[in-house]
Amino acid sequence: MAVFSEKGAAPGGSREAVPGLSIIGAGMRVIGDISADGVVKIEGSVNGTVRAAKQVLVARGGEVEGDVVSREAIIGGDVRGAIYAEERVELQATSVVHGDVHTKRLLIQEGGEMNGVLRMGEDAGQPPQVAQRGGQALARA
Repeated sequence: MAVFSEKGAAPGGSREAVPGLSIIGAGMRVIGDISADGVVKIEGSVNGTVRAAKQVLVARGGEVEGDVVSREAIIGGDVRGAIYAEERVELQATSVVHGDVHTKRLLIQEGGEMNGVLRMGEDAGQPPQVAQRGGQALARA
């Protein structure tokens, strides 16, 4: 029996990968972009774009200096950059956002701060397409 096998899994059988939880812990600093298939929880600090297929959660005390791109974003800490959420954004009472928010639905708890432009609607949560030409990035809205 393998040490890391799951109960009930057939030996040699294939199993579908399940996206998990990725945590940037308190006291940890990441410089660069993050991309995950599941959920990214940030308790430390990230200097770069954070992308997650399911959810980005910036905990109280967590910091992101860059854009947040996900299906759902829950912010309890600080974000300095745009938030693009396909479904919803939740700004908790301890949140501070300095940047634009693009989403279908928004919840701001009393005490939550947002300094930027709010864009809502069916396709508001999609980040702009970026194309490279001649070494320069061109944004397409």
